[in-house]
Amino acid sequence: MAQSPAAVPPGAPEQGCPIRVEHDRRRRQFTVRLNGCHDRAVLLYEYVGKRIVDLQHTEVPDAYRGRGIAKHLAKAALDFVVEEDLKAHLTCWYIQKYVKENPLPQYLERLQP
Repeated sequence: MAQSPAAVPPGAPEQGCPIRVEHDRRRRQFTVRLNGCHDRAVLLYEYVGKRIVDLQHTEVPDAYRGRGIAKHLAKAALDFVVEEDLKAHLTCWYIQKYVKENPLPQYLERLQP
């Protein structure tokens, strides 16, 4: 018996559809627009020192979870840390998980205890 495909909310990133992460430096957040401009996933950070950021919180609306959206936010945030030669404190449990699953040297050498 064939299963019907999972329901996809209108405007949601679908498989094979590129996920575009936007970085708002003024608001200190990375976002992915999910349904036009109504729904969005977000990763929040704060500067806690001159060259240290705290990656604090990642949130993806329930209807969009399980599609790898948080992974794109995490990668964008960590790539920002690398590109800007910053150090990072990982308050967000998801970012901690992402780094454990992707222990790239350029990420690991920039982590604060």
